[in-house]
Amino acid sequence: MVNKKNRKNLLLALFIGALLLAGCGKAAPEAEKAALLGIDVSAAEILSQEDSHGGFHGDGITWIRFACEGTDIARQIAEKENWAPFPLNDTVKALVYGIEEGTAQIGPYLLDEDGGPLIPEIENGYYLLIDRQAEEGKASGVDILHRASLNFILGIYDSDTDMLYYAEMDT
Repeated sequence: MVNKKNRKNLLLALFIGALLLAGCGKAAPEAEKAALLGIDVSAAEILSQEDSHGGFHGDGITWIRFACEGTDIARQIAEKENWAPFPLNDTVKALVYGIEEGTAQIGPYLLDEDGGPLIPEIENGYYLLIDRQAEEGKASGVDILHRASLNFILGIYDSDTDMLYYAEMDT
């Protein structure tokens, strides 16, 4: 039989345990997220970040801006076969800045709360687009821009300013 004092201690222990378990489900640190791009950003400085993911479906945008001056990130990116040099392809251009296709405007999708682009215009650099729907076998050959949902990770490195932009979008 559990007395009143032991019951309080048991409830306190269960409460603390629940809090500890709840902490296990937190999102990965920024460096771990950027590691999805295949590079180590631990030496870079995080200048700004936002994450609007949440709610029932977890839709939103994670955005991180890294200052990479004095790091070997430019070398890491240049050595990776999956990072493409600028100019951006039409898909990435549409996602970041928007494009006109005939009479239709496609994108931009990576916007701040004021409707401006999250990533400034960049002239020289590298980019990597990871289509997470295709990786999961859910894309069935449909172009990313013509789907009902967008689930991707994008890395853009600006060679002129040594800035790395990480974006993750889930809709």
